[in-house]
This record gives sequence, structure tokens and C-alpha cells, in this order.
Amino acid sequence: MKKTAGKRRAFPLSLLPMYFFTLVFVFFPLIYMLFLSFMRREGAWGIAAVFSLRNYRRILEPVYMRTFLQSVRLALLCTFLVILAGYPAGLFMARLNRRWRLWVMLLLIIPFWTSSLLRLYGWMIFFRANGPLDMFLMGIGVLREPLRLLYSYPAVVAGMVYALLPFMIFPVYSSAEKLDRELIEAARTMGAPPFRAFLSVSLPLTMPGLFSGVILTFIPSMGLFFIADILGGNKVVLVGNLIQEQLLKDHDWPFAAALSVVLMLLTSLFLYLYRIMSRTLGSGGKELEGLV
Repeated sequence: MKKTAGKRRAFPLSLLPMYFFTLVFVFFPLIYMLFLSFMRREGAWGIAAVFSLRNYRRILEPVYMRTFLQSVRLALLCTFLVILAGYPAGLFMARLNRRWRLWVMLLLIIPFWTSSLLRLYGWMIFFRANGPLDMFLMGIGVLREPLRLLYSYPAVVAGMVYALLPFMIFPVYSSAEKLDRELIEAARTMGAPPFRAFLSVSLPLTMPGLFSGVILTFIPSMGLFFIADILGGNKVVLVGNLIQEQLLKDHDWPFAAALSVVLMLLTSLFLYLYRIMSRTLGSGGKELEGLV
């Protein structure tokens, strides 16, 4: 009994470092950012401790609303393309044998051992005028002049899809690996064609992994401003670029804090919707297993 009581007293102490880290590096910065968003800029670097909704009203101006809408549109487009490429890849990887599965995992992970900036500079070389892509397309007769994709919207989309693709493949793979093959065989035995069996069995049971990949893809794509900077130049401006500009160039910290709060609320909303849908899909998956 004494040993059990000692363990119970020691257990909260083991959590103190986590509580300390959460309070110092997560909770307090968020509270400071929230209070700062209601303050007002004063002078070049100063901040006036005056409560005001001016920063949030300023976000409603057309130029800033367009930036938010452009960020959301780009995030939706990138997420859609990542689903098209990552969902089949995750299903395919789950069907491989153990040896080939490990090799595919290594091929996906190894590029991310290098700096993301170096990989993006590689994309710059690939997309530049008379670069490898232009030389290949002109060599096979598809183009007569260079495409000049660098510093364009398609280049930013390609860079984001490349950076976020593994965050879709691995959650889908995790769900597909746990998929009971007997359920698919039962659907095929009952006369369902392959595509119908996929829609009625495989897709619903892998939906948790799919939605996890959507969250891991959509939320980061709202703030990957360095990809837009490197591959898009000044032609593609995201909310992250706007926050960086307010911090480093205009030194308007309260407005940058307000932009960050709104962006955080948007991502929190998507996380909340994900929780609701994951609970619904989870219960639906259990009912499907019982019916089959």
C-alpha cells in the first residue's frame, strides 16, 4: 500500500515538465498575442496599451480579405491535389509486402532529412526558364519556348503539394493497413464490382486516415509563406506572408497579432469540424463492420 501511494504522489511530479513547457511556450505566448491584438501601434516600434478593435476592423478591408480568401483557395486546391496523389499511394503502400513497404517509406522520408530550403531551391532550378523541365518538354517537341513557371502560381502549388504529400500518404496508409480484407472479399462475394466494393467498404473504413491527412495538409498550407516567397516571388501572397511583412517591415506587432489570432481561429474551426466528422465516421465504420 505504501508503494502504491508513493507512485500516486510521484505521478503528478513527472508531469510537471510538460505543464511547465505548455504554460511557458504555448499558453502564455497565446495569451500575450491575444492581448497584443487589441492594442495599438505607436511610433515606429512602440505599442500603446489602449484597448481597441481597430486591428480586427482593419482585417475586414478588401486587400486583407483577398489575402485570406487567396490563402483558403490555395489551401483547398493543394489539399485536393494531395488527396488525388496521396490517397491512392497510401492504399498502394498498404498492399505491398513488408520488404517493399519499408523501401517505399524510406523513399518518402529520406528527402525530408535535408533542409526544406535546399529542396525548394532544387524546385527553383527545375522550374526556371531553360531549366530541366523546359529542356525536356522542348526536347520531345511539346514546347517551342520556355514555360517560365518559376515565380508563378503553379510553381507555388507544386511546391506545397510536394512538401505536404507525405502527410497524406502516411495517415491513409495507417488506416488501410488495419483494413480487414475479409470485408472486401465478402462484398465481392455478394456480387459487388471492384469499384462498388471500394466505395462501400474500403473508402468508409479508411475515411479516418483520409480526414487526418486533410487536416495535416490543409492547416499547414495556410501558413507556408516561405514556399510562396521562394517559388512565387511577390505574385502569391498568403496570410503568413502578410504576418511576416507586418512584423519585419512595418513593425506593426498588434496588427500581426490580430492576423495570427484570426488564422488560429480558422484552423481551430477546421480541427473542431474534423473531430465531429471523425466521431461520425468512427461510429459509421463500426456499424458497417457489423452489417457486413
